[in-house]
Amino acid sequence: MLKTLAFVLALLSIAPAALAEPTDALRRAAEQGDAAAQFDLGMKYVYGDGLPQDTSQAAQWVRLAAEQGLAEAQAVLGWMHAIGRGVSRDYDEAIRWFRMSAEQGDALGQTNLGFAYESGQGVPQDLAEAARWYRLAAEQGAPAAQSNLGAMYAHGWGVPRDRDEAARWYRLAADQGERRAQAELGLMYFRGEGVPQDYEEAVRWSRLAAGKGSAEAQHNLGTAFLYGDGVPQDFVTAHMWFDLAAANGSTASTETRDEVAQRMTPADVSEAQRRARVCRASEYRDCD
Repeated sequence: MLKTLAFVLALLSIAPAALAEPTDALRRAAEQGDAAAQFDLGMKYVYGDGLPQDTSQAAQWVRLAAEQGLAEAQAVLGWMHAIGRGVSRDYDEAIRWFRMSAEQGDALGQTNLGFAYESGQGVPQDLAEAARWYRLAAEQGAPAAQSNLGAMYAHGWGVPRDRDEAARWYRLAADQGERRAQAELGLMYFRGEGVPQDYEEAVRWSRLAAGKGSAEAQHNLGTAFLYGDGVPQDFVTAHMWFDLAAANGSTASTETRDEVAQRMTPADVSEAQRRARVCRASEYRDCD
């Protein structure tokens, strides 16, 4: 059922200036008990920024900050327990830290607590409670929460089904570059759900998501080129996008690609496969 993002670690919770701070000075402050410094040092270990990546060290420093009540650190420590990064996977501990963070108003903690309620991991599944936490984070501008809240409205999970509201939240997340929201907003434009049907807008949003590796958006682009919706009909380009989506796990794309191939010459199939290899090798930057 679930079509939302999983537990997330949001870069918005870490100030760039903090990661840029010299490591020696940061460590001295952390060792003196400064919670913000402990958290920032832990995040340097998470990302391998100026230090060897070391999730165990990261967890130790983040925990020290979390135990001092730093909401961002509590959210990250919850994330670590939720996915087993640097600590044992323990959903009960994850929920405990997410809740402490969320109740302080931290958007990352709220987003992850919402996902826990949606998925029933560490708490009984409660879609209305999931939507409540997503909304609190979404209203703070957290793109993952906005995308997940959009999905709740699109499917009527924990809230009344409302395609207009779904499109509104997807757009807010998509404007911030959130891949899933861009793919879903593109699909809404293809279908005319929650927005006026507009194939050119559909292709635009789908391209943005496809360029970030979204199999759904890649499949939808393949469909657009197959039928000439918002773009000139082009079986070679359609085959390429279906091939890319199939490589990213879309079984529907595998079947459609093979059907399209039957309508193409062997030379055109070879060209489509070549273009897919170039596109993939360029990390989706050279796909035209």
